[in-house]
Amino acid sequence: MKLRDHPRITYKGFRSWPPLWVWRGGKKYTHAVGDVGVLKHVMLSNSDPCDRCLLIMEHDGQEYMGNLLFDDSAFCREIYEMLVKHCGRPIQEIGEIDLSYPV
Repeated sequence: MKLRDHPRITYKGFRSWPPLWVWRGGKKYTHAVGDVGVLKHVMLSNSDPCDRCLLIMEHDGQEYMGNLLFDDSAFCREIYEMLVKHCGRPIQEIGEIDLSYPV
């Protein structure tokens, strides 16, 4: 099953992938929606329970951030570890990752 379709990438019944992207900065605002850009950095929430990953991506020369929210904190950590290994890759490509096998 592709990451983008995985039923555990949800929070309170709502899908988290793709994140809603919020512009962080750059020379000119461009609207970023969906599986766009390149993943630059991932941070894990330090709250308890750990229920979110903050993603920083670059699209069209601009920086954006988005949250992946989870009901399952153990799965959140697994996805975080996988995402860290994919920094520098396109968000669309990351959404295609097969999660049928252990992350």
